[in-house]
Amino acid sequence: MTSKRICVYCASSDICDRKFLDAGRQLGEALALMNVTVVYGGAQCGVMGALADGALSAKGKVIGWIPTFMKSEALHPGLTEVHEVETMHIRKHGMMMNSDGLIALPGGTGTLEELMEAITWKRLDLIHMPIFIANLDGFYDPLLDLFENMFNERFISRDLQKHWVVVKTIDEIIEQLKLML
Repeated sequence: MTSKRICVYCASSDICDRKFLDAGRQLGEALALMNVTVVYGGAQCGVMGALADGALSAKGKVIGWIPTFMKSEALHPGLTEVHEVETMHIRKHGMMMNSDGLIALPGGTGTLEELMEAITWKRLDLIHMPIFIANLDGFYDPLLDLFENMFNERFISRDLQKHWVVVKTIDEIIEQLKLML
């Protein structure tokens, strides 16, 4: 059986709360123990680095997608496979199209942009994979409130919610993945 690949969107920030770094490491390790390959943005810093370190420490496979302009200062040195690409757009497309599922951990504007693109692509029937929003410690509550406002103001329909699964813990993500993959 071929190993499944899960794309994880997460932050490169080294100054975020330690709990998010720990969650990244925990997720990476758990995915590796399930024989799931981690696909992510290739960086060694922040939650991204913690995710890769967790997977690699459990002897997992980690595939990084990184634009050339970021490679010299950000690339994680221990990756199983690296795809060096020209642009951020190619990076996002490559990560998404070479995965069997997507997880958005807490992160910044890049993470949010990646998540929104994935939801849009799923709504447009361009991708067919589970999307998990990791609402750790209520991090994504403001986003979920924004979605609710969009529903109430009729900018999006209620059925858009079928395109993602909100989970509250790393353990819950793993349990959901076991059911879906």
